[in-house]
Amino acid sequence: MLIDFFFSLRHAKLPVSVKEYLTMLEALRAQVIRPSIDEFYYLSRMTLVKDEKHFDKFDQTFAAYFKGVESLIDWKSDIPLEWLQKTLERELSAEEKAKIEAMGGLDKLMERLKQLLEEQKEKHEGGNKWIGTGGTSPFGHGGYNPEGIRIGGPSKGNRTAIKVWEARAYKDYDDQVELGTRNIKVALRRLRRFAREGADTELDLDDTIHSTAANAGMLDIKLRPERHNKVKVLMLMDVGGSMDDHIKRVEELFSATKTEFKHLEYYYFHNCLYDYVWKNNRRRHAEKIATWDLIHKYTPDYKVIFVGDATMSPYEILQPGGSVEYNNPEAGAVWLNRMIEQFPRFVWLNPEPEGLWQYRQSITVINQIMKNRMYPVTLAGLEQAMKVLSK
Repeated sequence: MLIDFFFSLRHAKLPVSVKEYLTMLEALRAQVIRPSIDEFYYLSRMTLVKDEKHFDKFDQTFAAYFKGVESLIDWKSDIPLEWLQKTLERELSAEEKAKIEAMGGLDKLMERLKQLLEEQKEKHEGGNKWIGTGGTSPFGHGGYNPEGIRIGGPSKGNRTAIKVWEARAYKDYDDQVELGTRNIKVALRRLRRFAREGADTELDLDDTIHSTAANAGMLDIKLRPERHNKVKVLMLMDVGGSMDDHIKRVEELFSATKTEFKHLEYYYFHNCLYDYVWKNNRRRHAEKIATWDLIHKYTPDYKVIFVGDATMSPYEILQPGGSVEYNNPEAGAVWLNRMIEQFPRFVWLNPEPEGLWQYRQSITVINQIMKNRMYPVTLAGLEQAMKVLSK
């Protein structure tokens, strides 16, 4: 049975190896879990899946392969109500606890569930009493009751059941899906490099134990600086015009980047980089910052991330005076080359779908200037970009 499960995961293009499969079998032989489908799910995911982005594919494959297994369980004898009660108390929010109190408290709810499990003899759909589907009973699935315990099956969208047995919590981790802030953070973390900086504020447990032992058992607490991500990032973002179509995605990227990197500097430009940038779009004409200042202010160890759709007339990139806003004395390509000469670790992130790049001459031109370091704003694209920046 588990061999077929292994091949089902491989068929779903999950990178599961034989070594990982044997690790799972070893854990089962050692009886590290109880005979529970839920506990087996967590064990198998922990041993077989090594990257968060594959969690959703694993959940779908697991659900498809083991569909119907819950029907083999004798709910009358195999559900320890004491365990279920403790689990629910731990997972309930304050609002949910208040709703349960409206039914007489959790003890009353569990007592009623036990009574129904003993009385019910057949499948039930609809109604407001038995454990079944589509009704208003507090037990079952597919219906509605704000103080309910969901047993098996998909939710009807109410999302108010106390226990959801088949939740997919990682729906957005596929390589090809549209990104959200959480996914972007996962990809950006590949660029992190930690160092201990600042004052001694964190307990150094190993050194404390060693010093205490060397001090004849007298407690000798040792502290150390906290770990911080020391990577420095300079982000230059295209704004306005055709970039208005990508505002949401770029905002998510910017938000995630600010969270992940302590040393982040950012500036804006329009269409192509010219002789000045700005920090505040409302005062872009009054508070210009010379691009030369960026080149001289920041050290070459900064990682430079350009963000833009690179969609414009090639003239705007290759010719002096090509800017649509003013008569720029030097071509945008000149300034792009100056930036990448000063900062050897650079990438260009393009929110335009990659399938359209070949039809945009300006994208081809900028990609050539960027030495083919242009990547789409997808999870796979961001991971590739972070690998290039980390070299």
